[in-house]
Amino acid sequence: MGKSLDFYFDYGSPTSYLAYTQVPGLAQRTGATVNYLPILLGGIFQATGNRSPVEVAAKGRYMNQDMTWFAARYRVPFQHNPNFPVNTLALMRGAMFALREGFLLAYSDAMFKAMWADAVNMGDPGEVGRVLAAASLDAQKILAATQDPAIKEALKSATEAAVQRGLFGAPTFFVGGRMHFGQDRLPYVEELLRN
Repeated sequence: MGKSLDFYFDYGSPTSYLAYTQVPGLAQRTGATVNYLPILLGGIFQATGNRSPVEVAAKGRYMNQDMTWFAARYRVPFQHNPNFPVNTLALMRGAMFALREGFLLAYSDAMFKAMWADAVNMGDPGEVGRVLAAASLDAQKILAATQDPAIKEALKSATEAAVQRGLFGAPTFFVGGRMHFGQDRLPYVEELLRN
């Protein structure tokens, strides 16, 4: 039986997007099962005292160049979203609903593409609705679910549990008890999955 990979992500993280584009190939090569785990990055930052790299000017410039380089290396579309940073609370609640209802990958495909390939303003509920409809997902049902107390609590609990596990940012990966932070750690994650 293959190993499993826990993959924590938030749609507002461009490095989570880059990781998301690579995880299916990694899983195919290693036979690993991937557990896609949505969390609220803003909640992680608040709980841990961390902050976005873009808040440090020099680091932000470096990260933008680095992400462009990795996107080219991975041969995936990427553009900096001029609306960044986006409050992803509703998007991540939608992810919890999609996880519960069994369509998380289709939802995530649409969210990540809109945010980091198409540079859509995903802070605008109307734009979110259009993206969902274009992906043949029930926008009205998903947007309504983001106000469901059970969905709100599920995201809060998932984020709190992630902090307890040691998360301070996204993407974060676990293979067993071993944590790796950052999409550039995927080669090491793959090594762990192969051993």
